[in-house]
Amino acid sequence: MGLFDGKVGVILGVANEYSIAWQIAKYLHAEGADLAFNHLPDKDERRRMERRVRRLVEPIGAKLIKPCDVSKDEDIQEFFTAVKDTYGKIDFMVHSIAFAPREDIQCPTLEASRNGFHIAMDISVYSLIATARAASALMESGGAILTMTYFGGERVVPGYNLMGVCKAALECAVRYLAYDLGPRNIRVNAISAGPMKTLAASAVGDFDQMLSLHRTIAPLGRNVAQEELGKAAAFLLSDLSSAVTGEVLHVDCGYNIMGAPGKSFKEFVDKLQAR
Repeated sequence: MGLFDGKVGVILGVANEYSIAWQIAKYLHAEGADLAFNHLPDKDERRRMERRVRRLVEPIGAKLIKPCDVSKDEDIQEFFTAVKDTYGKIDFMVHSIAFAPREDIQCPTLEASRNGFHIAMDISVYSLIATARAASALMESGGAILTMTYFGGERVVPGYNLMGVCKAALECAVRYLAYDLGPRNIRVNAISAGPMKTLAASAVGDFDQMLSLHRTIAPLGRNVAQEELGKAAAFLLSDLSSAVTGEVLHVDCGYNIMGAPGKSFKEFVDKLQAR
């Protein structure tokens, strides 16, 4: 018997097999969850976005795979109407969506454009509020909402830039949504994941160096594995965490607790100097 037998959830943000949302979805499915998925609307007849997601989720029996641009209220409404028509009600939602124009995330935060800031905050932060509003309407007996953040929203991480500002706002939104939805027995939490190679991570400067630095400083001496995010998500979405809401759970091998470089930092510096 799986932890999510008889449970229905929505997964927002699967782009390809490396997406954090997909790693979470695989674990939830293995535990018995019935899952609905969105994909970005395709701009041409090749339907690359849809085909990429369908290739992953059809083998696990997804009943609903529908386009949804979270920057458009009408798309969100149409998507969750389809969810209601298909399932009637849901038990949880995973929000794993973030975006900023490449030129605005790769420049210093000081140089980010007004338009880039608006786009980044709309898609990376307001989309959680908008989709939580729609999803919570289908959680008749309570439920859980989970989003994804990163340590760059708490501390300055060179190269993360504007997205760090967005993650700080996202974490604050988690707390306020937890307050708003608490009376309806709907919990809202976030996972702060260690760095992972995803499509979004490709926009962050010198990502390989970031991975090496995390591995060197983290008390566990390694980076987080994909399946570990699935396990943490399952905890926060299940009744195992029934008294947990408004929290940011760090799943980063302990990197966030360090106030100074760890034991292996000298070796890391020596390698950089040897380049």
